[in-house]
Amino acid sequence: MAALRIETCHVACSANRTPNVVSWGRGGTLAFGTCHSVAIYDPQERVVLSMLNGHTGRVNAVQWVHKEDCAPETHLVSGGSDSSLLVWAAQNGKFVQSAECKGHTGAVCAVDAIYAGQSILVASAAADSSVRLWLCGDAKEAECLHTQTFGTGFMMDVSLALLPGTKVPILACGGDDSRVHLFVWLREKELRRVMTLQGHEDWVRGVAWTSIGGELLLASCSQDCLIRVWRLRAKSGSGARSEGDRDDAVIKMKEDVFRVEEQEEGRVFAVALETVLAGHENWVYGVHWQPPSYTGGELKQPLSLLSASMDKTMILWMPDQASGVWMEQVRVGEVGGNTLGFYGCQMSPDASGILAHAFHGALHLWSKDDSSGEWKPDVVLSGHFNSVQDLSWDPEGEFILSVSSDQTARLFTPWRTKPGGTSRTTWHEISRPQIHGYDMQCLATLGRFRFVSGADEKVLRVFQAPRNFVDNFANISGTSKEKLLASGDRTTLPEGASTPALGLSNKAVFQDGEKFSSISDQYQESYFHPINMTEPPPEDHLLQNTLWPEVQKLYGHGFEMFCLASDCGGTVVASACKASKAEHASVLLWSASTWRQLQVLPCHALTVTQMAFSPDADMLLLVSRDRTWSLWRRRQHDPEPQYVLYARTTKETSVHSRIIWSCDWSPDGKFFVTSSRDKKVIVWGPCTKDSCEDTITSPEVTPCSSILDVGDSATAVAFCPQLCSDNSYLLAVGLECGRIVVFGWKPAGDPAGGQDWIRYGETDTSQSHTLAIKRLRWRPRVGLAEESGLLQLASAGADHALKIFNVHIEGL
Repeated sequence: MAALRIETCHVACSANRTPNVVSWGRGGTLAFGTCHSVAIYDPQERVVLSMLNGHTGRVNAVQWVHKEDCAPETHLVSGGSDSSLLVWAAQNGKFVQSAECKGHTGAVCAVDAIYAGQSILVASAAADSSVRLWLCGDAKEAECLHTQTFGTGFMMDVSLALLPGTKVPILACGGDDSRVHLFVWLREKELRRVMTLQGHEDWVRGVAWTSIGGELLLASCSQDCLIRVWRLRAKSGSGARSEGDRDDAVIKMKEDVFRVEEQEEGRVFAVALETVLAGHENWVYGVHWQPPSYTGGELKQPLSLLSASMDKTMILWMPDQASGVWMEQVRVGEVGGNTLGFYGCQMSPDASGILAHAFHGALHLWSKDDSSGEWKPDVVLSGHFNSVQDLSWDPEGEFILSVSSDQTARLFTPWRTKPGGTSRTTWHEISRPQIHGYDMQCLATLGRFRFVSGADEKVLRVFQAPRNFVDNFANISGTSKEKLLASGDRTTLPEGASTPALGLSNKAVFQDGEKFSSISDQYQESYFHPINMTEPPPEDHLLQNTLWPEVQKLYGHGFEMFCLASDCGGTVVASACKASKAEHASVLLWSASTWRQLQVLPCHALTVTQMAFSPDADMLLLVSRDRTWSLWRRRQHDPEPQYVLYARTTKETSVHSRIIWSCDWSPDGKFFVTSSRDKKVIVWGPCTKDSCEDTITSPEVTPCSSILDVGDSATAVAFCPQLCSDNSYLLAVGLECGRIVVFGWKPAGDPAGGQDWIRYGETDTSQSHTLAIKRLRWRPRVGLAEESGLLQLASAGADHALKIFNVHIEGL
């Protein structure tokens, strides 16, 4: 059997909307939770290295288990809304699930872990008002050492460290009682509360330990906009008197002391407030100490603290060299855009990069310029933060557009760079054409630089690329501007677009001398500023300066939009809305040149779930929730496109017994395929052109294949645009469980014995989506490098991810 190999080319995803969900490892890789998965991302190479799938709920907390020698980590801990904690271990260059911590009865919201000998000591806080301590050894299931309950209170964050000069773990918990609780774990005994640190006046959102010069520093941040730093040190002798008792001449902070019995020997530790850092103007959600480093065989821990806040800023704090007073050294952040602030922050191992993740899932990365010492925004991964509902390739295959329930439309394209002389291609979001107020549902492209989108509203909106996008796309993709657009077209294009403060429509912005003005600019306020991009833009530019102007609204549907389709020439658009009655299930056809409504196609009784024009635009296929399909044929010699019913199935003749989710045409237009919730995939045909026009007799369009049972609800299906060498067809089927399976189908095969289908391959656990696949689309051949035997397939998932796969078809 011919070989077929699937590898992941790109994953577009974003961080979950929780504070502790990102962790930057000493090896330079980022781990973050995205929907039900943990993504491992390399910020240097700008690629997602792998996806760890194991949780069945949203991942809320991710933490690398750091090694004492600062070597790259081999263990990772994640906690999710499924109440479970998973420990991942590196094996043969991949991370695999090594242990599970079961016991919490609420969503896990924070985790931390340290090595205890050969085992891992894990602390977790959850929505069941408890903090648990676990020991993860070689066994698959971890041992729960202790459960600390807090009545009706919640702990927001936990941090583990070892007491100075001992092997005794100390646990800090910050909670909604505005306090920081300190516990020590003594072997074979229970977790003992040794101290409660007071001072914050609102919920404590983050706590973090660091070890410096034989002492521990604890940073705590709160919704009172302040950060407090506490110093914990071992006291000589066993006396529990305060420092100030001995020397009245020196003014010192009040110290609290506690005693720990270890191996028949009592030790006394003192905790004092070191400093209070005020600089943020909103809730402070995260603090992170600069990672230690080994230089000359010696462990160095620089005194540097990073904080992130809901005021959209991150601050780097350091003590002044001369006075020792903690000062704000660097402040970076975002300006403008309809966003909330930052949920957490991380610092790279060499402290040359700082990263925040925001309410809308975006990662914000700043890198330090070696020559000037300035912090500048850097290129980082981006993606949707809710279910990706639909996607469409540019007809030339040079970029991909996607729409999502996160109310945005996004455009991704490959970016070619030459680091160190070697050419490298990575995919990035370079434009966000539509930022809406309704959840997006569907889109259809019209040529290269126009598209129609539908959302949970009754209106269709048409968008056209502005001149600034065409210029920047040419820069990033390396295509000539002349080739992209005829010069005549370019002059009439608006420069960009902006959305009025209280509006949903992107208004075109034109250049008026040196000023930029909108047609309806009554108050001369344009948020758009043209940008000249040589690399993918950061989040704040995507939010404000990459919108496309809305050129048309289409009214006609009575309910929310559900699906869209356009023909290959970009002349006709078909649209359908949600329907529970036949009168609303009609499909509307629109002219893409005049935007007049051309026709109403009544046929189905319930929502039309997907539509597809045949490759020559001669046929239009509709599939519906009423378990039937209908085929419409274009009348010849009409000045405007008009379609007549050509063939259909009824309840009696339909082979499918549940909702038909998806459909597609074979590249030669002879056959079409349908996939359904009943787990069946069926190829129908033949769709031949008869010589006499508009025949009255209904032709026989019947199943041409045996019924393929794919074992799960088939939510998406797509014919490969290329035929195999033996004239068989290649199909990709997307399942509700998130898997993609590639099949071959031979028209000349034996349908009776089911010999016409060949299963070539499927995505493995780490490649698959974790929720239903919403759409599959093969990349048009012209968009690929002339590499024989390579195809690309894009998938949109309900798990917030847009994935592009390289499908190697050697021998096919």
